[in-house]
Amino acid sequence: MRVKRFIPLAVFALLALLLFKGLSIDPTALPAARLGQPFPDFSQPELLTEELIDASALRPGPALVNVWATWCYSCRVEHPYLLALAEQGVPIYGLNYKDDSEKARQWLADLGDPYRLNIADRDGTVGLDLGVYGAPETYVLGADGVILHRHVGVLDQAVFEQDIGQWFPALAKLGQANAPEGSAQ
Repeated sequence: MRVKRFIPLAVFALLALLLFKGLSIDPTALPAARLGQPFPDFSQPELLTEELIDASALRPGPALVNVWATWCYSCRVEHPYLLALAEQGVPIYGLNYKDDSEKARQWLADLGDPYRLNIADRDGTVGLDLGVYGAPETYVLGADGVILHRHVGVLDQAVFEQDIGQWFPALAKLGQANAPEGSAQ
């Protein structure tokens, strides 16, 4: 009978251990479900034109696919950097994830449009096939449409230089050419 008294304590300890383990997971280190595989096939409308597009519209690479939404505060934070990357020649495709298309079009009209095209993933099916956890997320596609890298969170200069720039060597050379004399990059 005394053992029954300790069952709630044991259950509590087990739950506490599981919660503690979950809190120690780095969300940016979550595995990419499709790393090394082609971008999932889809047939969705393009956000601005409403024309149906498929995965072949994302080629040739290398290119970035940026998962974004108007409801995502972090997406607003990274947006100016995406504009700068696009201006420097980095091809960026958008995946407007679980969003209201009218709000998304207004966002792009107000803040600028860094995307070559935008997949309107209103119900999240492309995101589900891609393994998206939320927004923002950025994927690097190779020339053949294969997913080479995934970054969860805001894309900024430090992340680009550390994780993504290797797939855009011309941009790295541009950065070195613009560096002040005597600085190491």
